[in-house]
Amino acid sequence: MVFDAHRHLGVLPAHPFYGGPPVHPDTTARATIKQLVADLDAEGTERALVIPNYGVPDPDIAFGFNELVIEAAQTDDRIRAGLWVSARPEDTERTARALSLAGEEGVRALKLSFLLGGRPTDPACRPLLDEIFATAARHRLVVHIHTSPGAASDIDEVGHLVDRYADQVRVHLVHFGGGMSGHIKLAGARFFDWITAGKHVYTDLSWAIGFLPYWLAQEIEHRGIGHDRVLFASDQPWGDFAGELARMTAATGGGDLAGLVFRDTFAALYD
Repeated sequence: MVFDAHRHLGVLPAHPFYGGPPVHPDTTARATIKQLVADLDAEGTERALVIPNYGVPDPDIAFGFNELVIEAAQTDDRIRAGLWVSARPEDTERTARALSLAGEEGVRALKLSFLLGGRPTDPACRPLLDEIFATAARHRLVVHIHTSPGAASDIDEVGHLVDRYADQVRVHLVHFGGGMSGHIKLAGARFFDWITAGKHVYTDLSWAIGFLPYWLAQEIEHRGIGHDRVLFASDQPWGDFAGELARMTAATGGGDLAGLVFRDTFAALYD
């Protein structure tokens, strides 16, 4: 059995990314619950945390998928919902509406990304960050945070949120830093230092560079901690389910760590 801790639902409009022509890079994006369920059936995925698709710089699009992911969670008991929220002051009303749905059946997480604006250390974002994490604590939800090297999503920025909030709220660092610098900072010490300090920090290795899953598995074994902090995630449609499954299977070796990564840690957080 495979439990997928991070995938998306919703089809985005074509967009001229990076100054090019309008394109649809997320070719396996799904518009309907029926299509999502068909994918879960084909993969053999027994549980999935489903989050609104995002990436186009129009906040109404990602926020607009919140009701869809809730409906998905209430339609099929394999699915749990993560709600899109934002710390940008410009999104105050949208985020308030999203947080009002936090108690709905099937909701297990709040998804936070700074790819579309805002910054963890920006004082203007602090009021909404406080409200997002307070809502997560109140409803016992996990806060998913996108990480990638540089700018506002760098682990040096996102790490401030772990330091500030992860004593009370479970924080899922999506992509384990998302690239070389983030991987080395986290696996080299910081991820384990947070665990030792009592922080409720979790991660997945979608988008990870090839060396990282093997190195992290070795560090977990060597240090004797972190076994229960890593989850399998496909990041469909931006990731590749088959590829992620193959490399995580190889890195975890099919033993106790594999059981935690592919099933048990998801069950502890989201079931």
